[in-house]
Amino acid sequence: MTKELISPHELAFLMHDMRRDLPPLRSLRAFEAAARHLSFAKAANELGVTPGAISHQIKALEEWLGTPVFHRLTRALRLTDTGAAALPLLTEGFDSLSAGVARMRNPRNDNTLAISVSPGFGSLWLVPRLDTFRQKHPEVELRIDGTDRLIDLARGEADIAIRYGPGGYEGVLSDRLFSMRATPVCSPGLLSAGPALRSPQDLKYHTLLHVEWKEVEGSWRMWLLAAGAQNVDPFDGPRFTKEEMAVRAALDGEGIALVGDRMAADHIASGRLVRPFKAELSTPLVYAYYLLRPRALADPPKVAKFRDWLMEQAAGDEAG
Repeated sequence: MTKELISPHELAFLMHDMRRDLPPLRSLRAFEAAARHLSFAKAANELGVTPGAISHQIKALEEWLGTPVFHRLTRALRLTDTGAAALPLLTEGFDSLSAGVARMRNPRNDNTLAISVSPGFGSLWLVPRLDTFRQKHPEVELRIDGTDRLIDLARGEADIAIRYGPGGYEGVLSDRLFSMRATPVCSPGLLSAGPALRSPQDLKYHTLLHVEWKEVEGSWRMWLLAAGAQNVDPFDGPRFTKEEMAVRAALDGEGIALVGDRMAADHIASGRLVRPFKAELSTPLVYAYYLLRPRALADPPKVAKFRDWLMEQAAGDEAG
């Protein structure tokens, strides 16, 4: 069973606004979805209507405009120059509408900044630096949600998100914070009490601490291969689902953790952790941390303040 693009009540609210000289918003909504997918069928599935309804709305839009927005090929759609020029503006507009409706549904104090952040980044890097932000902007109240789950920024589930990945995030604005290098770290007590660590080959006498999600990149297997270490079992040792847990185990002297250098930087600076090998043996990682925020004409002041501060912190770390 399908439904109309919008209900009669919604239509009464969103109907053609002559003062802005707009076509019916349901036609624009149908076009924006079809243009993103380059498919009437996929747009229909997204909006919960039939492909015929999408086709009808787009024909109505083309009649209103007096020009086509699609080239209808045998088995494909291609945007006309008119359609291609309008798509990014309309996508941004609907994202802003969605964010506005989400804010009305879930009102927050305008000074409260909701941040969704990966737990490891939050506990190991962000939280130790937050006091400098609070001193600089005491008027902004922070609410931090430590999670790796997918969230919808356009629907107002958070004001911003910080995630680790390959980049190229769709539907949001993104700023690259920094990439990292996979670095072995351990407690200084482990070095003084345990077998010597003169070279990576000596790791066979120690317990390796693994971060499960880093098997894609930054695993002990990859690091040992790059370091030329032989006869070291790359799979032996306890495995942790969170990077901060592996760091905690290293702090407690339970073994040697392979973690991102930025995540261990504060502990290394304080002397609580040490690098048993030269920095040259750290291996670069392809993924990086990104700051994500909704597409909008302008960032709200609280978002702009936090973004500026965060970029300064990330750049300062890189310079250091």
